[in-house]
Amino acid sequence: MTETTNARTKLIVTLSCPDQPGIVHAVTGVMQANGCNIIQSQQFGDPDSGLFFMRVEVDSPVGRAPVEEGLEKVAQRFNATWNVDLLGRALRTVIMVSREGHCLQDLLYRQRTQGLPIDVVAVVGNHPDLAPVAQFYGVPFLLVPVTKDTKAEAEQRLLDLITAENVELVVLARYMQIISEQLCTRMAGRIINIHHSFLPSFKGARPYAQAHERGVKLIGATAHYVTPDLDEGPIIEQDVARVTHADSTPDMVALGQDVERRVLAQAVRWHTEHRVLMDGSRTVVFSR
Repeated sequence: MTETTNARTKLIVTLSCPDQPGIVHAVTGVMQANGCNIIQSQQFGDPDSGLFFMRVEVDSPVGRAPVEEGLEKVAQRFNATWNVDLLGRALRTVIMVSREGHCLQDLLYRQRTQGLPIDVVAVVGNHPDLAPVAQFYGVPFLLVPVTKDTKAEAEQRLLDLITAENVELVVLARYMQIISEQLCTRMAGRIINIHHSFLPSFKGARPYAQAHERGVKLIGATAHYVTPDLDEGPIIEQDVARVTHADSTPDMVALGQDVERRVLAQAVRWHTEHRVLMDGSRTVVFSR
């Protein structure tokens, strides 16, 4: 999506800062001064962290630059972190996979048919199994095997890809490798992972079989930002499905994969629509 000078442009504005009087007035004042029409506005003040969060969709008759200039002054006044982007712009994305394809297929299908705003520049796999899926959707597949001896080299190849392709988002679609601290730091707040809800109870191989043996009644999934602390990053979305004694291990696997698909897709959509703002170790999600 491109922007033309002095043409009507739809923008997304996000902002966070210490909570104090006058923030909303100042932000909307920038919009009024530039003749912008506010399409949607959401705010939240967190009494625990003392931070204020705001997301605004606007129709700007003056383009993007004048809005950014006005918000820069607001940010200086309120010590705010802020961002402006084009409404609906697809983020340049790398999807990383291993052997399970349910999340990859779902994301590529939603991108093609449901307007999921991602521009998938590559699918990166540490196994070749899902290359045909990427090929079907016309997306380049990059095989990057990972062993103890090649892990550093594999990470460097990924970092080179991120730089060369201006990657804005990395999605771990059941990628079964630990991401290094260097990559976590480089892409902080821009790597999304999905895992089943059994952690930390049922780790390792065959978690659904372990859950079946224990008579688990709820299974689910968690999508979160990746940090150096394994599977402990800020949570974006979660969901569950109920199971009974009549459900076999394959039944539970199928239900679990369906929940994982839905939760990951929702998290990716919210992120790409700039609906997720960081609140320390938590997130503020301005869902519809």
